Amino acid sequence: MKKVITYGTFDLLHYGHINILKRAKQHGDFLVVALSTDEFNAIKGKESYFKYEERKQLLNAIRYVDLVIPEESWDQKARDIQKYDIDCFVMGNDWEGKFDFLKKYTEVVYLPRTPEISTSKIKDDLGFGSTG
Repeated sequence: MKKVITYGTFDLLHYGHINILKRAKQHGDFLVVALSTDEFNAIKGKESYFKYEERKQLLNAIRYVDLVIPEESWDQKARDIQKYDIDCFVMGNDWEGKFDFLKKYTEVVYLPRTPEISTSKIKDDLGFGSTG
């Protein structure tokens, strides 16, 4: 079984999120999603509209997602790859090159984002500002 992992906040879940989760799952048989906790978002300077447990519930309802784990720090990625025996690390291409150091543990793939949608755009359009 080939295992894939991706990371994100997944706030205000939209079709761009679904697209990247679907394409991530195409790289393997089992998709682990590391979901940023509310505390970690605060460290990143983000504030989510939905709390961690609500975002986790939404992700668990998506057929492409097999397991949701908490993302609590920047440096846990190598540990997660080893702990969950990950074969492929997937991120959006807005992170291109930033996780190449993980290639010593697993395959690293950067997928194109859905260009016309983002949580920041939704928040801007609704007048909430770009905080996540």
